Amino acid sequence: MGSYLGLLANPTSLASANEFRLDSWWFQKQWLKRRLSLRLGQFAGDDTFGNQEFGNSFIFEPLGGPTENLSNTFESFDPPSTPALEIRVVPAPHCYIKSAVLSVDRMPYSNNQTGAVPQFHGPPVSVSEIAYTPGRDASVIAQPDNTASRKGYSGVYRVGASYNPAHFTIPFRAVPRSGNYLVYAIASQALWRSDPLSDKGLDATLTYDWSPPAVNLGYTELTAGVRYNQPFPIPFHNTVSLGYVRSPQSSSFLAKNAPAWKAEHGVEFNTLLSPYKNLQIQPLVQYYANTGGGSHRAVILGFRFQVEY
Repeated sequence: MGSYLGLLANPTSLASANEFRLDSWWFQKQWLKRRLSLRLGQFAGDDTFGNQEFGNSFIFEPLGGPTENLSNTFESFDPPSTPALEIRVVPAPHCYIKSAVLSVDRMPYSNNQTGAVPQFHGPPVSVSEIAYTPGRDASVIAQPDNTASRKGYSGVYRVGASYNPAHFTIPFRAVPRSGNYLVYAIASQALWRSDPLSDKGLDATLTYDWSPPAVNLGYTELTAGVRYNQPFPIPFHNTVSLGYVRSPQSSSFLAKNAPAWKAEHGVEFNTLLSPYKNLQIQPLVQYYANTGGGSHRAVILGFRFQVEY
């Protein structure tokens, strides 16, 4: 849908590819009551680095999953995960630091069609993240989040960076650039609760990322979202969510005398209904202005039907 409409921000966080493959596997060892952990195997960097804390409540890819611009450094994504090593340290009850080295593969679907045998097709990309998690034990926190696991006035604040040492092409220059990186910041916080010990109330999230505009067409992105948990007096989990995505493009990629791109703006409103524990129904409407950096508009109506097991 995003390609058909020429959008910069993908309207859905679900992979539009053949997923009949082995995604991830790993071995993990933990020490000091889970304060130190080592993970080795095959997994995606964007499963845990730069991922949205409230991703289940949104459909937009930048709000429903990891920030899209992590692809600037070719950080691995699922389902075509790559070999990886991750170390995680919890120096304080509400703080963690983690770093990973991931194998880069610019054509993962072609090079490893089954995902069963680890393969190496490029240099390693390094990703690091530090987080402060008020209201939760940093040794057990995991993404994606759901309201049942995040009651009261808790939050997560994360800063991270990704670096790829390979050569990258610079527009209109014959000599490539050595190395490319991206930095990001994500804040997710409970703003109001009808009862301090419940999950009913208002949450907010804000994300910003940046990478060098001389090398990256989509060099920065801003996302913001709010969700209201349990707004309807019905006996099962429900939320209403409002999200916003701003996606500009680098002027370094413009041909001489070409008109400047406009920043694309996307707004989403959806309702999540979970009548059964493993079933989610999510009708939505999305509106885009300046699609693809131009002057057109687009409206998307639809729903997501999800079964978890």
